[in-house]
Amino acid sequence: MQAVKAWIETTPYAEYAISIASADASFRKYYRLTQGDKSFLVMDSSLEKESLAPFLNVTKRLAHAGVNVPKIYEQDLEKGYLIIEDFGNTHLLSQLTQANFKTLYKKAIDEIVKMQKADAKGLPLYDKAFLHFEMDLMREWYLEKKLKIHLTQIQKTLLDKALDTISNTVLTQPQNIFVHRDYHSRNIMLRRDGELGIIDYQDAMSGALTYDLVSLLKDCYIAFKREDIVELVLYFRDKVAPDVSDDTFIKWFDFMGMQRHIKVLGIFSRLHLRDGKEGYLKDIPLTLNYTLDTAQRYDETKELAQLLQEITQ
Repeated sequence: MQAVKAWIETTPYAEYAISIASADASFRKYYRLTQGDKSFLVMDSSLEKESLAPFLNVTKRLAHAGVNVPKIYEQDLEKGYLIIEDFGNTHLLSQLTQANFKTLYKKAIDEIVKMQKADAKGLPLYDKAFLHFEMDLMREWYLEKKLKIHLTQIQKTLLDKALDTISNTVLTQPQNIFVHRDYHSRNIMLRRDGELGIIDYQDAMSGALTYDLVSLLKDCYIAFKREDIVELVLYFRDKVAPDVSDDTFIKWFDFMGMQRHIKVLGIFSRLHLRDGKEGYLKDIPLTLNYTLDTAQRYDETKELAQLLQEITQ
């Protein structure tokens, strides 16, 4: 913290008290600056300075689209520090209940509709190659490194075929749309004014219509009944693609969900094995359950569900 303190001394916030706010899944850290009833956040990206330019770029795009993103007050790209608006400590996950989740999720879905109006030109493309790069994380980090499973040639062929079907189906839905990429309940803050504040969007890409909807409604940290989720999926559909049939849109959503959860199985395993972050292990069962439940619903992926059940039990 000494380096951060030394930098803050050079800003207008030198007299503010500093405390640790949080750390995220990357190598960023956050500190809170307070003085009386004033509060700001320091984003410490000194260990991954290259992430700041994308953060500033995407902040600008989202702000222009009317999305509530943090205002930026100070920046030092050379050292890797920003001082930004503080949205507080209350994230959506801590407030979701059986009684209120539909209301809160509809509010969050309305933010996706806004985000999708943001300029996606020049953002990295969520193309077929990248969809597979992500899904391959499951094979490497979850199956091989965490579970110590070595697939047979028959199993590898089956897995490759299923993943190819998933990516092909994902690519049948509208593309080239702004994608937050990590739009889940821990990255949506309930601000003091009752509005939602959106954070952690620096890895945004240009991709599929349903990606952020999947991140929100098939959240790896909390789950609700499928019939309620389908109702919310169609609430979004009515806003962005009213001419698409229920079955088609739900299939887009489900296959996008399989792609994301297959990836996340690999990411959670990597966070544990490579980065020593054991907290994510407890979220693997729900992520796997989402994958199995969805894969069992479609003829094209039933064999994938069976394979994963056999090798992970």
